Amino acid sequence: MIRVSRTAEIDQIHRIINDAAAVYQGVIPDGSWHQPYMPRSELEAEILAGVIFWVLEREGRLLGVMGIQDRDDVTLIRHAYVDPDAQQGGVGTALLRHLEALADKPILIGTWAAASWAIAFYQKRGYRVVSEAEKTRLLRRYWTVPESQIAASVVLAKEERP
Repeated sequence: MIRVSRTAEIDQIHRIINDAAAVYQGVIPDGSWHQPYMPRSELEAEILAGVIFWVLEREGRLLGVMGIQDRDDVTLIRHAYVDPDAQQGGVGTALLRHLEALADKPILIGTWAAASWAIAFYQKRGYRVVSEAEKTRLLRRYWTVPESQIAASVVLAKEERP
């Protein structure tokens, strides 16, 4: 079942994000990796900033989480993570397809350039990596990230970009 997350599930969401993000250690720039990868305060700040987290639940267990955020004339897919024990089982695809159905604007996704597995996941589902110049423009316009993260990221788009 895919549904909007509940406030009481923040600890479970936090665990899934940080367990799944462990693959970034040693891959993304050293200054960007920390333990936990996403502190709880950052997760709470993302929710306050308008990221709506959706979860995929099976038999009472959360297996994946993916956020969606309305930003002016685009929809951002944010913080997409699947419990490591549930990866390669269609959880990420199901969440992505569900959020795509909710969006009525072009969809943008940002991820680490070194996360080749994440880029491949989105490309297999119809997304394309935008040019370096377009990436920089989009990250500065729709995300709030430091310049070091802009340099180390990619943006993927599905439809016409603004």
